[in-house]
Amino acid sequence: MRTTVFVATALVGALLGFAADTTSSPPAAKKKAAGKASTKAATKSHSTASHSTGHTTARKAVAKKGKKGPAHPVVPARSRQAAPTPDRYKEIQQALSSKGYLPAEQANGQWSDESASALKRFQADQKLDATGKINSLSLIALGLGPKHETAKPVGAAPATPPTPPMPQ
Repeated sequence: MRTTVFVATALVGALLGFAADTTSSPPAAKKKAAGKASTKAATKSHSTASHSTGHTTARKAVAKKGKKGPAHPVVPARSRQAAPTPDRYKEIQQALSSKGYLPAEQANGQWSDESASALKRFQADQKLDATGKINSLSLIALGLGPKHETAKPVGAAPATPPTPPMPQ
């Protein structure tokens, strides 16, 4: 028991002494000049200390030299939504036209001031923010919201019928 405590104390002292050597190291220019010779000397003295106790200890890992990577991972810039295609503009204009906000001949796929003012009137009537700009709430109100093919229609029957109560 005493030898275990003595060995553990010796190991801690050796590690602390080794760590103190690395914290009070000379500037980088001198470190480079000393190079392998000082590393070999430190390793040799460390290995002889471990042999005197009869136990081996793990060597301290040598830090890699060179440039460090970025402190935080590089995050790509957030992608912006692209402008709608002419087909999508035409789809929106046709929806506005079917609701009476835009003449049918102006549903040509080119977004114009007339299209924006028609959308603004529609948004005001729907109690939405009347900006005249296409947004998700306006598209949903026009019936052009996201199309989820896996979504069940409202009021669809459940997949499995309910089980009848067990007779008692």
